[in-house]
This record gives sequence, structure tokens and C-alpha cells, in this order.
Amino acid sequence: MNLAPLYAQHLSAVCRRIEAALERSGHDHLLIPSGVLKYRFLDDNPYPFAPNPHFLHLVPLLTHTDCWIVVTPGKRPVLVYHQPADYWHITPTAPEGFWVEHFDIHITREPSQATAFLPKSGRLAIVGEADAALDGYMPNNPPALVEYLHYHRACKTPYELACMREASRRATLGHVAAEAAFRAGASEFDIHRAYLGASGQNDSDAPYGNIVALNEHAAVLHYQRQDRIAPTRSRSFLIDAGASFHGYASDITRTCGDGDARFQALIDGVEQAQLALVDEVRDGRDYRDLHLSAHLKLAGVLQALGVVRMSPEAQLETGVSSAFFPHGIGHLLGLQVHDVAGFSASDAGGVIPKPEGHPYLRLTRALAPGMVVTIEPGLYFIDLLLAPLRAGPHADAVDWSLVEHLAQFGGVRIEDDVVCTTAAPENLTRDAFAAIMPH
Repeated sequence: MNLAPLYAQHLSAVCRRIEAALERSGHDHLLIPSGVLKYRFLDDNPYPFAPNPHFLHLVPLLTHTDCWIVVTPGKRPVLVYHQPADYWHITPTAPEGFWVEHFDIHITREPSQATAFLPKSGRLAIVGEADAALDGYMPNNPPALVEYLHYHRACKTPYELACMREASRRATLGHVAAEAAFRAGASEFDIHRAYLGASGQNDSDAPYGNIVALNEHAAVLHYQRQDRIAPTRSRSFLIDAGASFHGYASDITRTCGDGDARFQALIDGVEQAQLALVDEVRDGRDYRDLHLSAHLKLAGVLQALGVVRMSPEAQLETGVSSAFFPHGIGHLLGLQVHDVAGFSASDAGGVIPKPEGHPYLRLTRALAPGMVVTIEPGLYFIDLLLAPLRAGPHADAVDWSLVEHLAQFGGVRIEDDVVCTTAAPENLTRDAFAAIMPH
């Protein structure tokens, strides 16, 4: 994959956005620290390093602390590259790669040395966390500048899409290995290890903590444990896991069962709804309407399978569908798994509200070409949410014996990463699976 020409175009586009943002906010320079190591309380052990996403937007340096970027309109961007003298740890190698030729690069051995290469005059916009500050250079995160950059980051450049395709490819390798481990009777922990091995990652490389859930654990939306011992019978398997490439994330969920006909019918129904929703990812589509469309489609699945004896419209109106589908249909995806500016009314700020009664939707903007979104409908059997339904006025519309049967499988979620284009959407996830399993 030749990223050099795509990166050159990407950097040019990002720098143009930065220049427009600086003009909007009334600043002369943008300074972006990569971030610093953070240490555990009363310990000298650091947390895994997570770089400033604004820094990653310009250079693919995922493990480099104490670096700075300076963007000044009309000048080449400057990278202050921290390469400490350290024999306790592996230190960064000399700058190399397709991005190097586009920067004036200065090497430092101590973090404080960066100040020698930062602007000494002019109005400075410094975007980062407070603990990245150096003497005279405190992050101020000007709202007008940050709002502008976040809003436009939603639409990806061809370079970013190429990175996300590779992140999808790596994740699908892991998903295939994870399903094979489930079929072989492995524990959640061993399935997780199989996923990491096949996707070429360790835990700190992954864009988020893998959700690896067997049986009833699939009803916990962000299930965060991994049992070391396999259950006596693995009835169902839900995995929500991604991969990263040059800082860009994939976010994929798959669910499978052990052959139970009623649970398989539920999986098939959710998948059919999911594919129909993917096709609704179109330029100008209000994502809030897509979320409500998901409720109607999933309510249709519940009705068709006899779980709920109500029309989809009635389930949506009464809130019954939310007892089985309690989260949003998806979110923006990119440098962050839940990427920024999902609610922005414009590049000047403002908030587009969520639909009434749907507090967990993470994206309310209209879709536009270049946006990458997740489409992740799900149906779950969660005691905390079903108890009020069982005690409420619509209890008689539910087949509780069928619910009890399906509850032992936890639930179903199917998630793809989808690019909005000027025509039909590009499904990064399905394309990646097709490339490794063409038949």
C-alpha cells in the first residue's frame, strides 16, 4: 500500500483546515503536543500512552511522548521530535517514513528542550491536555478553533479511508480466528488471545477493550471481563473488537450461536435489518432518522419472531422497542472510536439534539460524503430493562416464555463500519471479510 501520495494530499487538506480555524479564532500559530506519560497513583508504573488525536491527525506517531507540532500559515509545519537518551526503555528511532519529508524536524533529548523550537511571538493556539504544558506554553484549546477542526474531521480524506480499510482488514482476521476458537469450545480469555494473535495486536494496540462475551454475558452491552474457564455449554458468542492502523480505528461486532433454531432466527433477523440500515447511509440522511428506522426494523424482527405482539410503530411509540434495543444505532469513527463532533450543528459550534426518548444516540448530524459511521443494531435480553416491561401495561404483548429461552443467549449485535459517499455506501467491514473469505 503506497500511502505517500495520499498522505501528502491529506496533510495539505488538514493544514488548510488549520489555517481556516486559526483565522476563525484569531490566532497566528497552532501548537499541538503529542502528550505525556501518566503514572499510577503512588507508583512509577505508567498507564498505556494515548497520543493527542490532533497530533495523530498530522503524523502517524502512536507511541511518541513529549513531541510538538507547530503549524503556521504560509510555512512548512514543524515537528519537535522527542528522542530521549534512555537505556531503560526502547526509545524512538530516527524519524522515518512517508511523512518525514513534509516537516522541518528538530530532535530533543529532554522535554523542556522543545521550547527552543516553538514560536516566541504571536497569538498561540495550543491544543492538548494541561499536563503537556511547558514553561510559557500552556494549552488553551480555543473553542472556536477546536469546534472548527472537530466538525470537519468527521469527513475523512482518501488517506484516512485507506488507513481505515487496513484497520478493518486486520480486525476481520481476528474475528475469523475468534469465531473458530468459540466453535472449538474456548473460554472468553482464550478467544480474546486468539483474536489478538490473528489481528497482530496486543491489548494496548487495540483501539478499545475487546468485548468477548459467551452466553448471558452478551446481554451486558460493554461486557468488560474475560472468564478464564469455558462454560459447560457455549450457546452463543458476541465479540465487539477492532484494530488500529496509523491511529485509525475499526469497530466490528459479530454474534453467532450453537445451532439453536430460535436464536439463529434472531441473528438472521438482526442481520437482515442491519444490512437494510447500511443501505440507508446516504448523503444528506439525518442520522437521527436512521436511528428511528433501526427501531422500526428491529421491532419488526421482534414481531415476526413472536417475541412482541405489537406493530413496530406501536413498539416505538410506547418505548417497548427500547427495552430490547437500548443503545444508539452507531457513531462517527476515525482517530477515536467514538469520534468527535457527533452533535455539532456547524463548524461554529452548537448542538443538534437527540430524539426524545433516545438518550444514548452518539450522532445527530446529517450524513455527508467521507463520514465513516458504525451501523450496529442489536436486540438483548437485559433483566434490568425487561423488569419494568413485565410490570407495565404492555406486558401481555410479550411472549415471556420465548424471552426466557432467548435470554440464555444474552443478545445479538451486528456492527459494520460504513463510509458515506455521493452514491451507494462503502461497507469497510463486509469488504474486508469478503477479501479474506472470498467464497
